Amino acid sequence: MNLITLEAFYVIVGIVLLLVAGRIAADAAHPKRWGSALFWALLAVTFLFGRAIPPVVTGYLVLAMVVLAAAKQVGRSSGAPGSSPAERTAHEERLRHRLLWPALLIPATAVAGTLLLARVHFGSVRLIEASQAALISLSLGALFALGLGLWLTKAPVGTPLAEGSRLLQTIGWALILPQLLAALGGIFAQAGVGEVIAGLLAAALPMHAAFVAVLAYCGTMALFTMIMGNAFAAFAVATGGIGLPFIVQRHGGNPAIMAAIGMLSGYCGTLLTPMAANFNIVPALLLELKDRYAVIKAQAPVAVVIFIANLLLMYFCVYRF
Repeated sequence: MNLITLEAFYVIVGIVLLLVAGRIAADAAHPKRWGSALFWALLAVTFLFGRAIPPVVTGYLVLAMVVLAAAKQVGRSSGAPGSSPAERTAHEERLRHRLLWPALLIPATAVAGTLLLARVHFGSVRLIEASQAALISLSLGALFALGLGLWLTKAPVGTPLAEGSRLLQTIGWALILPQLLAALGGIFAQAGVGEVIAGLLAAALPMHAAFVAVLAYCGTMALFTMIMGNAFAAFAVATGGIGLPFIVQRHGGNPAIMAAIGMLSGYCGTLLTPMAANFNIVPALLLELKDRYAVIKAQAPVAVVIFIANLLLMYFCVYRF
């Protein structure tokens, strides 16, 4: 038995999302009031009752959210934003470096909790489950940071919900894109997409050449990361279909070096794709940039240079160490 479970934090997230949906539904000035309220309410249901409802029902809920987003029924309130620039500047001058304390508390709690909390137990009752120590510690860090932020700023208790609602509406449907793409990667892996790609590349490229195998693997990692927006999702497809059969088994490459540099190659694709919305689209939305692809355009030259460096590094290392 565990006193603190990850499901408890899912419930907290679900309650927050449900309150956001309620705020939107009560906002008569919201341009897309009911569609937005329904979107966040459906997402709240998946967090609140994810273990209780059948997976197929969750799938239909996700499809309903996709339809709402595709129909452009999810938007942000046209009401006044949070605090004014003058108010924010005044708070910054008053708090100065203390503004960083809540942000730093989250990783500090995550590291300390991961190392220590799993060892705490009271007889047969454990404080947390060891396999979920990192996620639970991260969640605890977020709650501690929230409390510290309220104490530092002396803001009303309702401020986190109001500002959180504004932030969620600014991000919009892009919030769930990483989870959807990660699930897509799992589906691709189960469907044997990696084996199909391996067959196509073996027929089209001279995979007997060690450099070509490295090029195919790194290129596939970057390309599939661009398609799925997630290097972890691409890793299963590219490594199972290309990395292991060609670099490791055929040419005797080091699997640890291959996997590490392969992930770095995938991250180059992350810098180049709008599918990685949490990295490339959300910052543009939060900064209210006129060009939503401005972040990608700024990163593209760096991504290409890093990819070439990863390609050469893998070729010179994976077969020699």
